[in-house]
Formats: sequence, structure tokens, C-alpha cells
Amino acid sequence: MTRIAMIGAGISGLTTAFLLEQQARAQNLDLEIVVLEKKDRVGGKIWSIKEEGYLCEWGPNGFLDSKPWTLELCDQLGIRERLLRSDDNARKRYIFSEGVLHRLPENGPMFLKSKLISWPGKIRLAKEMLIPAKRDGEDETLADFGRRRLGGEALDKLIAPMVSGIFAGDPETMSLKSCFPRIQQLEEEYGGLIKAMIKLARKKKQDIREGKQVASAAGPGGVLTSFAAGIQELTDSTAAQVRGEIRRGVGIERIVQKNGGFELRFEGGGTLDAEMVVSAAPAHALADMTAALDEGLSALLRDIPYAPMNVICFGYERDKILHSLDGFGYLIPRKEGCSTLGTLWDSSIFPNRAPEGRVLLRSMMGGATNPRAIELSDAEVRARTLADLNASMGIDAEPDFVRIFRHPQAIPQYTVGHAKRLAALDEKLRSHPGLFLTGNAFFGIGLNDCVHASRQVVERVFQGLAQRGGGG
Repeated sequence: MTRIAMIGAGISGLTTAFLLEQQARAQNLDLEIVVLEKKDRVGGKIWSIKEEGYLCEWGPNGFLDSKPWTLELCDQLGIRERLLRSDDNARKRYIFSEGVLHRLPENGPMFLKSKLISWPGKIRLAKEMLIPAKRDGEDETLADFGRRRLGGEALDKLIAPMVSGIFAGDPETMSLKSCFPRIQQLEEEYGGLIKAMIKLARKKKQDIREGKQVASAAGPGGVLTSFAAGIQELTDSTAAQVRGEIRRGVGIERIVQKNGGFELRFEGGGTLDAEMVVSAAPAHALADMTAALDEGLSALLRDIPYAPMNVICFGYERDKILHSLDGFGYLIPRKEGCSTLGTLWDSSIFPNRAPEGRVLLRSMMGGATNPRAIELSDAEVRARTLADLNASMGIDAEPDFVRIFRHPQAIPQYTVGHAKRLAALDEKLRSHPGLFLTGNAFFGIGLNDCVHASRQVVERVFQGLAQRGGGG
């Protein structure tokens, strides 16, 4: 029997363990999967907290159904019929700029009528077709890309808020190649974004006539999807179907090589031997575990920074909020001088997020551009969030329900050079056969990305098993 130690019981670790067992049964291989989780609960950043009738998401609130990987996992778990699609109104998204909430335009006529971007800014955007394409394959920051192709105003009011909303990141440091590889591909292939949109629109019409579908030039799209009881239902269901042992409250101090495999030494004493190790731990945590195993590997892992984040949930009586809350929520450009990055109208996105006659708002504060926010007191976080809600939505009432969740190391940052770091990590791992990495620190931060990365690492594990002569 081959023992595989799985480090971390978030969505990446649980999915990997589940899929390893599924494939082992399909191939009639004898594997023992042991999942090791430092915390006393499974789920990682996924945690749906129900209090006083409000359902607060500690971390992500769902996944987009435009990619197949999480949907396929739900099929394998037998829970697809329990999926909950967000309200159609959640497609409406806003930017708070110059004291006004502007709906993000979804087509050409809306863009022309929108006051979010000034006419000089719109003209600069239109000139994107004339900008020479960058085809050297070299990485660049999102800010450099935005200024080069779309202009400074589009960078400040469109790109930067999007980067803060998705990655809690700073566009001046984030990598275009690693954060939005599709956009880089469009420029290289079509010579620009507008040219790509025109040509892909024509191709899409042709493909529709032929019964095919193609990706949108603007990105993946899709409908935000979760469960009535919150996205934690996904990790709970996955954990319930993992047959191997899941050990909670087990921190790993170090990983050392032993007898062609590995020995995991636990914090507080105790060890576990395993032929293979798959880590879904955060990069900084794995850096500590591998410091004695390989200093170079540890240093590369430590080079992946994380942004801190405060998540603030406010519950109100509906009649205290004059705003329609008709949409997903809004993001705030940094130049507005607000403390929060934006606010989601959670009770407008999914049902069952607030008691009858009440609403739930979820604001984000911190990120790479405001890392000191994590040090603020609860009273200061509350006061600053209230001030921003008042400025953006005219809310002057005190919330009836408040919960503040703190994430000192919330989201990994794919800074310029991330792809080269991944290549260097892959090279380092060649010296340690049987050690594999997955999780949101490497190949994508979204839930879909994590599930996809888990599927890929399972393939690599079975390739390793074949090289060892099987799993028996």
C-alpha cells in the first residue's frame, strides 16, 4: 500500500484527496490517503457562518459556472441538484466614482451614455485599436498594460478596482501574464483588445450558426453559483466523501526525506511517514515546512506575497436603506480616498442571506494597497466602513448586525515574475520526487482554479505512482 499525505483541508486539499481516491478505485490501486489540517475545522478560507438569521461568508461566496471544473466536482459528489444560481440582477455591477455609483456598461450604447469615463477617456479607449501590439512574451504589470493600451483613466476607474476586487491586489505590481493570461493572449494573437472583440464576435456568430460556442473577449463571464446554506456545503460534502482519515488540529513543523519517501514532523511531537506528499498549504506555511528540506525551494515559496483583508458584514432593516440594492454591489477606485475596497449586496445576490425584511451588506477593507487596515481596531473598522457606506449609498443608520472577519494573509499575490517563480519551483521539485504542490498560491486564486489545479496534480501523482511501479 502507498500512503499519500495531503497537507491542508481547504477546497484544494479536500478535492485532491477525493479525486485521488476516486481514481485509485477506478484503477484498483491500494492507496491510503491521510489528510492533515492545522485548524480544528475543514474548509480553509471557505466558511459559511449563520448567526441571527444572517448567512455571512468568511471568504469566497461562490464560483462562476462558466468553467466546468467545479460543476463536474459537484456531479461526482452527487450535489449538483442543490446548486443555487445568483439572481439575474446580480449581473449589474457598479463603480463608485466622484461621489456617484455608476453602473458598469455592458455594451457599446451603455458605454457611450455612461458618465463613469469622461469623453477624453473614452476617446483614449477608442484609440486602443491604433496602439502597436506587444508580442515579446515578456511579463508586465497590470498598470503598465492598462496605461499602454487603455489610458490612465481606464486604469484608475476600471482596471485598478477590478484588480482590488478579485485579488485585493495592486495593479502596479500584479502580473498580467499570471492574473489575466487571456488578455495577454488576445493582444498577441489579434493585435489589440478591440480588434480581438470584433474578430471574436464575428467568429462567435459563425460558431453559433454551426452550433459551437467560444469564449468572450471580455473574459470568462458566467453566473455566480453557490448553495442555499452557503458555499461551505461544497467543502463539507467533499470532506464527507473522503474515505481516508482527516486529522484536524495537526500542524506540520517540517518535512524531511526518508527512505525514498518523506517524514512529516508535527508541531508538539509525533511523525507520519508517507511515500508521497501533496501540499495545499499556503505558500508561506509550506516555506516553513520545507526550510530544512530545501532552502532554495523554501525561498521561492516565501517570495509569493499575501495581501491582508478585513471582511465586514453589516445587517440592516430593509426600510433603513433607501438604495434599491439592485445588483451585485460596487467597487471603489483608490483615488476616491475611501477605506473600503467595495461592498457586495449579499442579500441581493442569493436568497436566505438575511432574515425576512432585512438586508446583508459585505464590505472588504485592506488588500495590497492598504495592508495596515488589518491592524485597526474593530471600532475603527466599523466606523470607517460606516463612513464609506454613507458616502457611496447615503446610509446613515447604525447596523443591527455586525461581524468582522480578519485575514492577515488572505490572498496570494501574483506579482510580476510569478510565472518564472512557478518554473523555478517546478525545477526544484524535480529534486524531490513524490512532493507535489497545489492550491491558490500557484495556478489561480478562484474556486474553479483550485478545483482545476487539484485535477492536474492528481494526474501528476498517478504519473509518479506509475514510475514507482504502481500503488500496491
